[in-house]
Amino acid sequence: MKKKNLIALTLFIGLIYLLHSTPHLAVRTYVFFTGYPVAAVTTNIIHDDYHNEVDKEKFAEWNAKAYTLTKPPIEKATQGELRNYLVKKRGFFHIVEFYGEG
Repeated sequence: MKKKNLIALTLFIGLIYLLHSTPHLAVRTYVFFTGYPVAAVTTNIIHDDYHNEVDKEKFAEWNAKAYTLTKPPIEKATQGELRNYLVKKRGFFHIVEFYGEG
């Protein structure tokens, strides 16, 4: 029984690592699990040149870059576009957070 649990845990950790191994996969995973699976699969992801330039020093300090969805999902409560995301790199792992509309 312990061997099965160890295998399951190893597979789960491997899947989490795989889904956060690149900035684009991490953004897609984040968008998927925040309730927008169609947008996560269908949108293109590009570098957010504006935020990457304006916040260059802050992003360098955080080891982060901003990305933009070309077809962003619309937030249900506010009808705002969920367009920009900040991706911070921690070792081999990418962590995503929403970075705002503008």
